[in-house]
Amino acid sequence: MRRSPWFGRILIAFSLVTGSTLASGEAQAAAAPIDSVVPVPVSVQSIANVTYNLTSSTQIRAQADATGPANLLATTLRRSTGFALPVSQSTGDGITLQLSGADPQVGAQGYQLDVATTGVTIKATAPAGLINGTQTLRQLLPPKIEASTVQNGPWPVPGARILDYPRFGHRGAMLDVARHFFTPDVVKRYIDEIALYKINYLHLHLADDQGWRIVIDSWPRLATYGGSTQVGGGAGGYYTKAQYTDIVNYAGERGITIVPEIDMPGHTNAALASYAQLNCNNTAPPLYTGTNVGFSSLCVPKDVTYQFVDDVVRELAAITPGPFIHIGGDEAQSTSDADYRTFMNKILPIVTKYGKQNMGWHDVAKVNPPTSVIPQYWGTTTSNSSVAAAAGRGNKILMSPANKAYLDMKYNSSTSLGLNWAGYIEVRTAYDWNPGSYLSGVGESAVRGVEAPLWSETIRTRQDIEYMAFPRLPAIAEIGWSPWSKHNWDAFRQRLGAQGPRWQAMGVNFYRSSQVPWA
Repeated sequence: MRRSPWFGRILIAFSLVTGSTLASGEAQAAAAPIDSVVPVPVSVQSIANVTYNLTSSTQIRAQADATGPANLLATTLRRSTGFALPVSQSTGDGITLQLSGADPQVGAQGYQLDVATTGVTIKATAPAGLINGTQTLRQLLPPKIEASTVQNGPWPVPGARILDYPRFGHRGAMLDVARHFFTPDVVKRYIDEIALYKINYLHLHLADDQGWRIVIDSWPRLATYGGSTQVGGGAGGYYTKAQYTDIVNYAGERGITIVPEIDMPGHTNAALASYAQLNCNNTAPPLYTGTNVGFSSLCVPKDVTYQFVDDVVRELAAITPGPFIHIGGDEAQSTSDADYRTFMNKILPIVTKYGKQNMGWHDVAKVNPPTSVIPQYWGTTTSNSSVAAAAGRGNKILMSPANKAYLDMKYNSSTSLGLNWAGYIEVRTAYDWNPGSYLSGVGESAVRGVEAPLWSETIRTRQDIEYMAFPRLPAIAEIGWSPWSKHNWDAFRQRLGAQGPRWQAMGVNFYRSSQVPWA
C-alpha cells in the first residue's frame, strides 16, 4: 500500500512523543516506537536523544553460556540486514548478551534490556531470559527486520531501559495436528511466530479419532494405518521419531518446550482402527474422517490396554526432553464414570513411572488426581466444582477457557474458517479476561498459566493457522506475560496495530480485525 508523505511526519511526531529521537528524518520514519512491544513489559523507560543504529560493523558479543541465543539472534537479523553480525565472546560496542548482572527480579525467564548510543545490552539469569530479551529487541527494530530478504536500512533502536519478567511461568499454544496433519516445516514456522510473543510451550495434539501422528515402534500400525487419513479423507501423515526430535530441538533453541498429547480413553478411533485387540469386541472399526466426538474409547477392562499405554508413554517419554506428557481425558462420553476413574488411576502412574508429569484436560480433575497433575480448563463457564476442588488440594490449573482462548473459534458470523460452539471470539474477547480470577475457587496462586489451543477440524494450511492465530495469539500471550496492572484494551489495540507491518514483512496471513487500528 502506498502512503502519503503525511504518514512519515505522523510517525516522526509519534517517535518524538515517546522519546525515540533518532539521527535523521529517515531513521525516525523507520523506527519502531518504544511503546509498541507485545506483550507489554513490566517497566519501560524511554531515553530521549539516544539511539543505537545497527550497521555493517555491528558485532554480537556473548558470554560462553549465552552463545545459543546470540547465534539465533544473529541468524534472524542477518536475513534482512545483510550484515555479517559476527558472534564472539569479546567485549566492546554492539549487541551484548550476558548471564550476569541482571536485576534479581527478572527470575529465570525475564531480562533487562538497555539501549545506549554505543550498543544494546541484554542481561538475564538464564538462557530463556536472553531469548525473551532478544524477542523484545526485534520489536524495537523497524518491522522490515522480519523480512526474509535483504532490505535497505537504516536500523535504529530507540534509547530505552526495560525491566521485564512474566506474570505466569507457563504461556502456551496448542496445535492440533491430528484432525489435519501439518508438516514439520509448518510446525517450525508456527514455532517461530509464537516465539516472538514469548510463548514458551507448544502443546502438540498428536492423536485423535481422525489420525495418529507419531511413530510408536512397538505398535507400528498406529502411524502407518492410523495416520493414513484426516478430516475430510485426505492423505494424513505422521512424524517419524527423527522428525519429532528435530521439532523438539528447533523449539528448544527458541525457548519453547514441546508438550506431546495422546488423548485417551476417548478420541482414540485411529488407535482402535489400527489394532483390533484394543477394542472390547476385538473388532477394529473403520478409519474415521468426520468431526463428531465422544464415540470412541479404549477398552478399560483389558490388560492389553495398559500395555499399549505403557508402550506409547515409554517411547514418547524417551524422545521428549520436556517434563510433561498430556494424556487428554476429555469428552470420554462412551466411557462410564466408573471406568473413567479406573482408567485414569491406572495410567497416571505410568506417566510418572517414565519420569514425566501428567497434564490432562480438566475432566481429569473429577478423579481427584495427585497434586502433581495439571488440569487444563477448557470450559465455557466461570465455575467448575471439580477444578476448584483440585485447586484447593494444590493442583495447578492451566487456563484455556474455550470461549476466550480457543483460536479455532470464528471471529464473527462471517468468518469462513473455524467453529462457533463456544461462541465468537473477536480480539477484544480474547484479551479481556483475567486468568487469575476467571474461575471461581481458582485464584492467581493456583493458576499455572494460559494456553491458546488451535483445533484443526477446519484448518488445512499454514495460512489457515496464521489467520486464526493472529492477532488473537498475541492477546493471550500478553495476559499470560504482562502484569495485570498493565492490562488496558485501548493501549493494547494500539500496540497490536503496530504489529501489522511486522507480520506483513514475515508473510503472516493475519486477520485484519476492525477492532484494531492497523499501522
